[in-house]
Amino acid sequence: MAATLHDVARLAGVSIKTVSNVINDYPHIRPTTREKVEEAIAELGYTPNLTARNLRSGRTGAIALALPDLSLAYFAELAAQVIHEAEAAGVVVLVEQTGADRDREMDLLRSPRLKLTDGLIFSPLGMGQEDAAALDVSYPLVLLGERIFDGPTDHVTMRNVEAAKAATEYLLRAGRRRIAVVGAHEGEVIGSAALRLQGYREALADAGIAYDDSIVGYTTLWHRANGADSMRELLARGVEFDAVFGLNDTLALGAMRVLQEAGKRVPEDVAVIGFDGLDEAEYSIPSLTTVDPGREWIAKTAVATLLERIGAGEEKPAARTLLADFRMLERESAPART
Repeated sequence: MAATLHDVARLAGVSIKTVSNVINDYPHIRPTTREKVEEAIAELGYTPNLTARNLRSGRTGAIALALPDLSLAYFAELAAQVIHEAEAAGVVVLVEQTGADRDREMDLLRSPRLKLTDGLIFSPLGMGQEDAAALDVSYPLVLLGERIFDGPTDHVTMRNVEAAKAATEYLLRAGRRRIAVVGAHEGEVIGSAALRLQGYREALADAGIAYDDSIVGYTTLWHRANGADSMRELLARGVEFDAVFGLNDTLALGAMRVLQEAGKRVPEDVAVIGFDGLDEAEYSIPSLTTVDPGREWIAKTAVATLLERIGAGEEKPAARTLLADFRMLERESAPART
């Protein structure tokens, strides 16, 4: 038969309450007592009854994470980091993929499946600013991404404008003056593409360089193939450029492949910079210079903020916007001086 709480208490020579305090990591326990209880747990192979504990606390011990597209490396790496942070806090993560579809995102917010969890970390891509009221839900919610701002819930996000401006300024300091863009979204006002393009334009304006739409490549999605197609289109136009800013790393990698196929040397002829700090960017040939927008911090902060909301119970502190710091990762595709 499986060992019980009573068995552990008897073997350790302590009360059942003391065993419970050790299991729940109660701080005010003498080290010698904690050691005795932990030794008894190990000897008996005792496993706490999480179901019973969750029923008593009214919590499931699980959180949900909803992301647009796990085939995009950024979201896959973000999910892995969220799971890591949650596991460190003793919480499991149920992952949902919305396909960047507004209807699916709206349905998810009302889904009965969320009753299996204590809260949601949510990164919408189909919803927009006009949908902010839909985030006023009865359960703990932390928002990610750049589609909705000033909503009724905590928002953990990156400094898109500032980071994109810094990336463009980096290329300008390296002597590049005709900086093409890959990944802009036609007509977008709010979103990652629009914000990063804004930062690019601000850097050009500060340097006294006129914005030239002929060297801006527009796409719909942000996969490698889109970056490659956009670069082929730019080359076919015959426009001159000496650098490329991919609005994410996968776009930049796709564009860099096409440049090399066309006989362009990277970085001698065309410097290339990305955005996201993906793990794979370090291993491309040449390795990709990129902006790390603080993905690790975003994951850690999102989990901690959600758990704080869950722990607050019925209390609802004012919503906060929490912004990650970014850093440039200089590599071979765009050294500071060429």
